[in-house]
Amino acid sequence: MTGLIVHDWLERRGGAEVVLDGMLDAFPGAQMFALWDDSGDRFSSRTTVDESWLARTPFRRHKAAALPLMPLVWRDIRHPRSFDWMLVSSNAFAHQARVRGQRGIRKYVYTHSPARYIWDPALDQRSASRAVRAVRPLFRAYDRGAVDRSASFAANSLFVQDRMRRAWGVESRLIHPPVPVEAIQAVDDWSTELTENEAVELGSLPTEFVLGVSRFVPYKRLDAVVEFAAEEGIPVVLAGSGPDEARLRRLALDLGADAHFLIAPSTPVIRTLYQRALALLFLAVEDFGIVPVEALAAGGRVIVNAFGGAAESVEDGISGVHVQADDHSQIRAALDGLSRQDITGAAEERARLFGHAPFVDRLREWVGEEGDG
Repeated sequence: MTGLIVHDWLERRGGAEVVLDGMLDAFPGAQMFALWDDSGDRFSSRTTVDESWLARTPFRRHKAAALPLMPLVWRDIRHPRSFDWMLVSSNAFAHQARVRGQRGIRKYVYTHSPARYIWDPALDQRSASRAVRAVRPLFRAYDRGAVDRSASFAANSLFVQDRMRRAWGVESRLIHPPVPVEAIQAVDDWSTELTENEAVELGSLPTEFVLGVSRFVPYKRLDAVVEFAAEEGIPVVLAGSGPDEARLRRLALDLGADAHFLIAPSTPVIRTLYQRALALLFLAVEDFGIVPVEALAAGGRVIVNAFGGAAESVEDGISGVHVQADDHSQIRAALDGLSRQDITGAAEERARLFGHAPFVDRLREWVGEEGDG
């Protein structure tokens, strides 16, 4: 039985790409299709990856401008091969995917979220643009109407499951995304995996600090992490990269925060930071939140936003603490509480529920053994 794995667009790193790795592990014979592939050889080294005609246009570098054209691709995928099933990884409009001339294909839609800037504009800065505001009603109507009611749906969290119900009017099963828990827990002390230069860099950091790890984009709320650290006089380490870096640096300077930026850190660096930090502060309203689970797996202390998908993976008062993102007194109390108790065992045990192997098993169970390419 032949299968096709479909995703909106492919990048070198990201939570969706981790999910796609798991999908290929579950179905190693499947081929892939995306609007465009900017992942290098991450996926093309494992299988055939076909791109849409948009990949040959300037729109490849401008997602917002390409939005009106995306439905044209998804409603009419042209592929020389025939497939028995299609597994769609959707964080925008890929859920609409149909292969020309293949009406009998079985379709499974794994949903990271209905497009946030269309359905939950308060949670996505892209929705602030005049262009997006102007087309939002039209896109909502079209997106809901384009839902394939014959498909089977899965959501990556209860939070997203509820959004799917409100946006698309569909029910779904719950399959949390894979987190490399097994690999993280294979190393007791990640500082032993650092290069000499990395060890020197981390050795220059304060002995105590709060941590923010994510892409540097506004909705990740690293500004809230900086603001808390500045008010409390606690050093802060921000690890990641992205277009919001300059704004975050200015904010730290204006507030007088003792802020340290680690740009595009390696995996061993991030995992060492999880283990050394007073706590990871994950204050974004996230659909699921892979980073907090990674920190749990490393035995780190984790404080997450009480609203959003991260509150599902982190158990309040057991494996971590839930807070209101802008309530500094709550965050301070959470830090104090975590400093007085050892939750390493509970954190590591909780993380194992979200590992790579459970995800592969649940995916195969969903699609069925007959779908294994």
